[in-house]
Amino acid sequence: MTAKANAQSLHDTVTARIIAELEQGRFPWAQPWASSGPTPLGLPQNASTGRTYSGINILLLWAAAIEQGRSSQRWLTYRQALALGGNVRKREKGTMVVYADTFVPKAEREKADTSGDAARRVGFLKRFTVFHVEQCEGLAAEPDALQLPGWSEILPHVEAVISATRADIRIGGSMAFYSTSHDFIQVPPQEAFFEPINWYRTKLHELGHWTGHASRLNRDFSGRFGDSAYAREELVAELCSAFLCAELGVAPTVRHADYLGSWLEVLKGDNRAIFQAASLASKAAELVMGRSGSGGSCA
Repeated sequence: MTAKANAQSLHDTVTARIIAELEQGRFPWAQPWASSGPTPLGLPQNASTGRTYSGINILLLWAAAIEQGRSSQRWLTYRQALALGGNVRKREKGTMVVYADTFVPKAEREKADTSGDAARRVGFLKRFTVFHVEQCEGLAAEPDALQLPGWSEILPHVEAVISATRADIRIGGSMAFYSTSHDFIQVPPQEAFFEPINWYRTKLHELGHWTGHASRLNRDFSGRFGDSAYAREELVAELCSAFLCAELGVAPTVRHADYLGSWLEVLKGDNRAIFQAASLASKAAELVMGRSGSGGSCA
């Protein structure tokens, strides 16, 4: 199979999986805390490097953890298990993740040397197989699972993250939105929410939009309600909120279902859309957390 055909197949496979979940009314990015099973809240982490996975790999590993009933969010490759003094048990089935990057083909380098122009980089995707630590033996004991903060009206650690962004957040009114023209966020007061925890999910969702301003990540805000560009930006903000909630220990009880139909339309028309949205959402979450971008999408 050629590299182009392999990438096409990979995009099709992952997109079909996400579409199937959405058509059943399930949101893959909500599963880790919506499930009644044992899987704890948190971002998937590589048990060898300690790095968290990003982009589309978060959705792939969340889905696998829920489906397999895993009690942690820790994964690693076959070789990494060996390097840690353990091994993957026989007949265990791995989970696919992907690595996205770019390279400069030899022909492009030669062309650039001749013309003096910058060489054109070409994107590629590679498949990797990872295993959950519970599929291995001989590894060190697992660390304690993330402890969710006890609920109170105010979550100081979340407030600290939001405050550190220095975003202009105005409390009031009956609608939550981000004003692209004036660069401010408005959310109703916490008491307006049926469940106070969802106030934080909403603030983090709107912060996801805020990261797209021209002075920050410079995303496309040209869309209007009901069109493809609008649905794509809403998907980025929704995934960004999910990633932030997982990292900060916020377990909301609602998700935006208003855009389900438009998200399905976008995904069915573009097999790269979910990859792009997840990648942009990871970059947005990194910005909100005050960190720089994290490079490739396979830890």
